Amino acid sequence: MLELAILGFLYETPLHGYELRRRIAALTGHVKPIAEGTLYPAIKRLEKSGWLRRETRPGTGAAPRHVLDLTEQGRAEVRRRLAEPAELEVSDENRWFTVLAFLRYLDDDGPAQAAVLRRRLAFLEQPSSFFYAGDRPLRAEEVHDPFRQGVLAIARATSRAELDWLRATLTELDAAAAARP
Repeated sequence: MLELAILGFLYETPLHGYELRRRIAALTGHVKPIAEGTLYPAIKRLEKSGWLRRETRPGTGAAPRHVLDLTEQGRAEVRRRLAEPAELEVSDENRWFTVLAFLRYLDDDGPAQAAVLRRRLAFLEQPSSFFYAGDRPLRAEEVHDPFRQGVLAIARATSRAELDWLRATLTELDAAAAARP
């Protein structure tokens, strides 16, 4: 998730580390704050892989800034990761939001984007439960704890909203693909 967020934000524009950290925190910070001790080793791994480069530019004050930018290989890696997200990136809501935040960079006029959205749709359409009686998943009407009922109500509302959005977006992408010569 962190590497995709780094690559995705740098796909948009070159950034210095502080600004990159701020943008990642705005996207994922409510879930998992990004510490410098996590961000900078990830940046070094991506740099070592040849996916990003660091340039020194004059700073606004006395100190120069290290600005990060994607290489062509890095841009290709972003598109690859978006076109082929791991199963956990489709099933885990927080990881999914990171994929979704950058999915527009699959600039193939929609088919690859639609394929990724269909994977998420298939995942959401599978029956699931948060609570169990032994090994048996409980149905919503079997949960009598008001707090667990709250979990279920919020999850149902969120899932319904996402399902509606996915179906509408897939309809638009499919219509656009059908209209192309």
